[in-house]
Amino acid sequence: MATFLYRLGRLSFRERRFVALLWVAILAACAFAAAKAPAAPDDDLMLPGTESQQAFDLLDQRFPGSSSDGAEARIVFVAPDGQKITASSNKSAVEKIVTEVGDGRQVKSAIDPFTTPGAVSKDGTTAYATVTYKEKSADLTDATKDALKDTVHDGKGTGLTVNIGGSALEPEPELGGVTEIIGLAVAAVVLVVTFGALAAAGLPLLTAIVGIAVGVASVIAIGMSSTTTTLALMLGLAVGIDYALFIVSRYRSERALGHSAEDAVGRAVGTAGSAVTFAGLTVIIALAGLSVVGIPVLTKMGLAAAGTVLIAIVLALTLLPALLGFFQNAVLPRRQRKGEELSEKDSGERAGKPNMGTRWASFVTRRPLAVLLFSVIGLGVISIPTFSIELGMPGDESQPTSTTQRRAYDALADGFGPGFNGPLTVVIDAKGVAGPKAAAKQAATDLAKTDGVVSVSPAMFNKAGDTALLSVVPTTAPTSTQTKDLIHTIRGEAPGLESETGAKMLVTSTTAVNIDMSEKLTDALLPYLAVIVGLAVLLLMVVFRSVLVPLKAALGFLFSVGGAFGALVAVFQWGWLADLIGVEQTGPIVSMMPIFLIGVVFGLAMDYEVFLVTRIREAYVHGERPRQAIVTGFRHSARVVTAAAVIMIAVFAGFIGMHESFIKMIGLGLASAVFFDAFVVRMTLVPAVLALLDDRAWKLPKWLNRILPDVDIEGEKLTRSLEADSEASASEAEPARV
Repeated sequence: MATFLYRLGRLSFRERRFVALLWVAILAACAFAAAKAPAAPDDDLMLPGTESQQAFDLLDQRFPGSSSDGAEARIVFVAPDGQKITASSNKSAVEKIVTEVGDGRQVKSAIDPFTTPGAVSKDGTTAYATVTYKEKSADLTDATKDALKDTVHDGKGTGLTVNIGGSALEPEPELGGVTEIIGLAVAAVVLVVTFGALAAAGLPLLTAIVGIAVGVASVIAIGMSSTTTTLALMLGLAVGIDYALFIVSRYRSERALGHSAEDAVGRAVGTAGSAVTFAGLTVIIALAGLSVVGIPVLTKMGLAAAGTVLIAIVLALTLLPALLGFFQNAVLPRRQRKGEELSEKDSGERAGKPNMGTRWASFVTRRPLAVLLFSVIGLGVISIPTFSIELGMPGDESQPTSTTQRRAYDALADGFGPGFNGPLTVVIDAKGVAGPKAAAKQAATDLAKTDGVVSVSPAMFNKAGDTALLSVVPTTAPTSTQTKDLIHTIRGEAPGLESETGAKMLVTSTTAVNIDMSEKLTDALLPYLAVIVGLAVLLLMVVFRSVLVPLKAALGFLFSVGGAFGALVAVFQWGWLADLIGVEQTGPIVSMMPIFLIGVVFGLAMDYEVFLVTRIREAYVHGERPRQAIVTGFRHSARVVTAAAVIMIAVFAGFIGMHESFIKMIGLGLASAVFFDAFVVRMTLVPAVLALLDDRAWKLPKWLNRILPDVDIEGEKLTRSLEADSEASASEAEPARV
């Protein structure tokens, strides 16, 4: 591997103009494809294999054309205190507002609440009108949305309280924000401080920007959603900077040792590039592994992000060496740029001069057990909130109370009961049944007697008369445990109905989908962990020629995940420091967040494991004692790993400022996970455990050593080969000088 990458690096260096033009052409082609691509479809929440999805599929077959792809708005009217919404003046005001909204060019229908059964509350204080549109929310014009928003002001003029729920006023998707620009600025500052040269700082930023431009354009070109694109942007930017950072740092080290620019590029790509390749593969494995969960939207997110990471790897191995060819000396420290030779005393890497990394590693290796216990206990305390985690899908109830969507939700709950915001759709499949109407009537009777049910609507049959729909309103809110229990209770009654009437009963709705998703994700968690951990441990065995080091790496990430989930629960669920990051309303953690965060954090955790431990093993392979190898590894890599972690934290933290709750959670979760993993687990727990294991850390059974391929990630074979070539060249030149 190291030899192949060495040659690739030198080839890219020599053919730098061709490589640069090739990437410009690739970027232009991807941008053109993205510009010509149609608008991305919404991410329909498909859950193959669940009862909710079976019911939706059955509805599409038996009620063709009944579902609308257009946006929907629910206008909620509340009468002034002491009045009824049915009073003549209030009724006239409501009808006028509904008529005006219904005249919109993009409006498909606007239903008067006074002509709709059940649209006026029993106490007569609240009513709602349903407005459906011909277009999706993203395609509604500003004029259409403004007309809808004006109803709130029109209602105030008549004394009514008017608020709007539904999908019509969903915020526009975001690809970035002001805080993300701040994150990039922080990354630039860290790079300048780390390298002390603008060119050295600029190259990682340039390659990362090219990487995310190609990656995001590709994602848009193939028609993926804004959430998927945002995730690709987030991870592509973070790993793109980090991967280039490690190779540039190694290039500068090789130049300090006296190697020519071309040879230094080859050596940097052969050694640091090998670490980048294997670190990136662990991230790709973790992201692509999301496909085993069986939820299409999660699969798309994982594959899109994995593709962007792959692009970042290829860029680091090809475009970066080419750019180093254009800036051979500009990326070097100032003294080297001026042509001054670094003495043994000046060169910390050559003379072994202590730095912050060596001092920290020496401290940890002197007291490994105490450091290990302190770190484990500290992360354990931070992880305590994880045991209180509540999962769900955010709805209008999770919106800030200042929004019209949240006020509409609360008004409906007050007027019609908390369960009105989450009605259940019960599908009666009576195909082939002798008496389909009798079966539907029996189902409605049984449902009405079920504890936790407020009301059951009359059955609505399809044209064929073999399938009926029932709307069931629970007594409790959509996110409550009682509603979840009610769904399971109704599903438990289905076999009894089938035995009595022959008809099948299926339960679906947004609430049921959320519950099925949580259960599906929980069931998939262990298989997913088995896949990604198994593959990553095998990959790390190949890299480190060890059994204990990969196992330690896999276990260490559990602490990082625990700390990240502790932070998420404390902020988004408990409300700690919520105002600081703009969380106006606390609520449950998004259902897909655990498995998604575990996958991404595992990949990123292995990144730092590879970058740090590779240098430790390199020192050990070259003959140093285990504890001294730890100190040597930290001397070479601690500063760069620290810079990489700060950059990644800054990039992820930049997404906390975005509007969408899920993206905000991802940003905080990944930023806190990288912090815990880089500074507590990898920089503290790892050297402590390696010091305690001593030589045992690097043992590999002989039979396993024969099976596993030797990829030479430390570049030991490459170094021997280059030294042999150098000696051979010197011996051939000696007679000529004589």
